[in-house]
Amino acid sequence: MSNNVYWIIELAIKDDELDNFRSLMREMVDATQTNEPGTLNYEWTISEDSKKCHIYERYADSSAALTHMSTFGAKYAERFMAAVDQTRFVVYGNPNNEVKAVLAGLGAVFMSPFGGFAR
Repeated sequence: MSNNVYWIIELAIKDDELDNFRSLMREMVDATQTNEPGTLNYEWTISEDSKKCHIYERYADSSAALTHMSTFGAKYAERFMAAVDQTRFVVYGNPNNEVKAVLAGLGAVFMSPFGGFAR
């Protein structure tokens, strides 16, 4: 198994917040791609009716996840939470205790490796 830490966040976009959320998404994606080399995947998807968003994030390790969470908290969290309601947050991989503590405060559910492989 790898040291990757990854999660899927499911969000409900608040009424009249789609344009704000779209703009914030672009800003966050650009900044993450430019400044966080430990972020391996950062993929946002939206439902056909533009009311739900899923974000898939995968980090090389717990340190990279903590870097992202720190940046998110300092720069984006307030605007992000003004635009959406979190409906589900599932974390996979082997996050360290520090990552678990931060994400537990956000209502995350943790899934431990059970079997399988990655190529």
